[in-house]
Amino acid sequence: MPAKKDEEKVALWEYRNTEFRNPAQIVSYWQDADRIDPRLLEFETTGQWWSTLSDSAITLLVTREYEHLLLSMHVGNSSGPTVSMMRMPHPSGLAIDHAQGVVHVASTRNPNQIFDLMPLDGLLPRLDVDEVSLSDKPLLPVRTRFYPGCLYIHDLTMIGGELHANSVGQNAVVRLSGSGAYERVWWPKCIETDEGPVFGRNHLQLNSIAAGPTLEASFFSASTDEMTALRPGDPTFPVDRRGVIFSAATREAIARGLTRPHSARLRDQKIWVENSGYGQVGYINDGKFLSVANLPGWTRGLCFFKEIMFVGTSRILPRFQQYAPGVDIDLSCCGIHALDMKSGKTLGSMVWPHGSQIFAIEAAPLNFTTGFPFAADGRSPEGLEKSLFYSFHMKYPQED
Repeated sequence: MPAKKDEEKVALWEYRNTEFRNPAQIVSYWQDADRIDPRLLEFETTGQWWSTLSDSAITLLVTREYEHLLLSMHVGNSSGPTVSMMRMPHPSGLAIDHAQGVVHVASTRNPNQIFDLMPLDGLLPRLDVDEVSLSDKPLLPVRTRFYPGCLYIHDLTMIGGELHANSVGQNAVVRLSGSGAYERVWWPKCIETDEGPVFGRNHLQLNSIAAGPTLEASFFSASTDEMTALRPGDPTFPVDRRGVIFSAATREAIARGLTRPHSARLRDQKIWVENSGYGQVGYINDGKFLSVANLPGWTRGLCFFKEIMFVGTSRILPRFQQYAPGVDIDLSCCGIHALDMKSGKTLGSMVWPHGSQIFAIEAAPLNFTTGFPFAADGRSPEGLEKSLFYSFHMKYPQED
């Protein structure tokens, strides 16, 4: 009997020794990060999708929140079309600090986190690692900060060189410091009462930031500008045409008639926004929304490169169908669509047939990064990922 017990102990110890050996588990704090249903990564492209990316010389960075996925795609000179990935719990907002060379990603499970990623600068010379040939510049995590889950962080953006976020759970916009602290810096007049502003629960679904050069020159989207007994997360909350755009300067709504608006952005002195409940993307003109294009799904995720806009669409999940009165649920899909800004014409699309939700899209210059460290098709050269994370070198930003 003692011998058998000893064998069981040894087996237990050996099993524990094998845990957390995959870099994908370490960088995401997630033991199952290396286990992903391959169907979630299957995709189809139409039109001029790859040639649009190739001609633009950009890498698209994408968050798929409900599938806990960061994805990127680009066209390399030698590698051709390439898709890469990284797992992260419920990634949502995405912002690039071009001055510091840092990509910030919000992870909105409880507690919230902000991951900071930077492009690989090279490998440390090591005698215990075979020489590794790296032509790409993947984004690697260099820091994460924890925040209370009640912030319910959605959008991320840089304003005046500082990272800002929507605190949907507090009906406010917050400034996030590198130390892990946060400060409320803006909220609309409609949450103010005789007892003070109501930060204690989500009343508005204040979910995106059209960032200007200053906070006062920015705008914000929300599902409503009224505090009522029914809140935006309630299945019976009436969403149709109750969405608004707030002005930071006046702290009041300057546009109405939207349905669950998302991904507000400033471009060419226009406020662009996605009218998600109708699968539209367009801009605000004299306080009203003008649609430029209708797309198959819940529109969310928007970025611009020159005269092209990249628009995300999400599948309408049954539990959220009441939020999309203007979308054909059967036709909705998880994808990204490259559109001509002026005409709204779709140049090309990338669709994940088994995918669910797109949250954020950002375009980065190809010479800044080629995406994430893990091949989406699982075909990285043997040992490359372990060697990469064992000996990577970064150019870290200067401390203040």
